[in-house]
Amino acid sequence: VHSVIMAGWSSNSKYAFLGALRSAAQMISYEVSMGITIISVILLAGSLNLNDIVNAQKNLWYCIPLFPMFIIFFICALAETNRHPFDLPEAEAELVSGYNVEYSAMAFGFFFLGEYVSIWTVCCLNIIFFWGGFLINSSYESIFLYSLKVIMLVVTFIWVRGSLPRYRYDQLMRLGWKILLPITLGVVILYTGIYWEGIYYFSEK
Repeated sequence: VHSVIMAGWSSNSKYAFLGALRSAAQMISYEVSMGITIISVILLAGSLNLNDIVNAQKNLWYCIPLFPMFIIFFICALAETNRHPFDLPEAEAELVSGYNVEYSAMAFGFFFLGEYVSIWTVCCLNIIFFWGGFLINSSYESIFLYSLKVIMLVVTFIWVRGSLPRYRYDQLMRLGWKILLPITLGVVILYTGIYWEGIYYFSEK
């Protein structure tokens, strides 16, 4: 995202600059909610270590008790990677391709290479946080299962791009600040209360 902002600012074009500003605002809006969803996972796992988070899901994947947070994380991942329906920084109808309007050939290709690498990275983290991730014994079966789950999530990204219309910019901001942020804060407060109540209950026992 930082490369998108720098590219739009350095293009000396008002369309590219508007695309960069949209990308910066979009990044701030959705990274807040995404970070709060990760906090809920950390609360349940009791650790920041990814191996511990995966081990904590041996009996139950977090996508079941944290299903609302999984959906919000997926939506935020779409917005963070500038994927449809949140591809406002490169809206062709409004900004003539946005931040990358002045770039072609390999420079244009590197932008999209970085975008698709970020999609795979976000999908890998999504699987680790909510879908059981990988097994620690590093067997071939666990590697195959982890890869299969990541590929299925990437295909879902592509399916969403071909199915949903693009949001307006005001709708994008409203979704991030007025809907997703209050929901994630409420769920984290709820799980925090349950967590500390459980600690107090068992400590009394």
